[in-house]
Amino acid sequence: MLEALSITFGYAKGDKPLYEDYSLEVAPGERVALVAPSGRGKTTLCRLLAGYERPWSGEVLCDGSPLPSSGTCPVQLIGQHPELAVDPRLRMEKTLAEAGDVSDELLAALGIRQEWMRRYPHELSGGELQRFCIARAVTCRPHYLIADEVSTMLDALTQAQIWHFLLNWQAESGAGLVLVSHSPALVERVATRKVLIG
Repeated sequence: MLEALSITFGYAKGDKPLYEDYSLEVAPGERVALVAPSGRGKTTLCRLLAGYERPWSGEVLCDGSPLPSSGTCPVQLIGQHPELAVDPRLRMEKTLAEAGDVSDELLAALGIRQEWMRRYPHELSGGELQRFCIARAVTCRPHYLIADEVSTMLDALTQAQIWHFLLNWQAESGAGLVLVSHSPALVERVATRKVLIG
């Protein structure tokens, strides 16, 4: 179970917190969509659930344990802007190597071409780069995957390919999935449960 337990968090002390005594549970195998208008803190909640931000009070637990402060996290976050999630100075093969051994089957399933491996991030399109971010995240064998607008900036074909992969991976791994999308049709098709925020 991925749990946010009575968390309170904001970006400036003295301001009204974005989240106050907020709780959420995501079970293994669930696909939970976070639904709210823009600016209501969906991305912030994703960052809290993945350990990128720490709540002022309360805690986030994965399978009963706090998220680690170092090493591989059992909750992996894939964001909307893949160019911000990779080191621009590293070739893509080095970026993937950070996560461990990436199988050829995984690369093929995501449509990652071998010639892309020697390229730098700026030499790839957004869709190509996002495929690498997904490969890196799932290679860590996360118990929970958080997909925050992962396909918003991509063309329709790439969106379909990425979500086809993610749904197959989630079904095979039994991991929990938290997603954010501005597409009601995608949410209806993918989510097993919706959580309204705000």
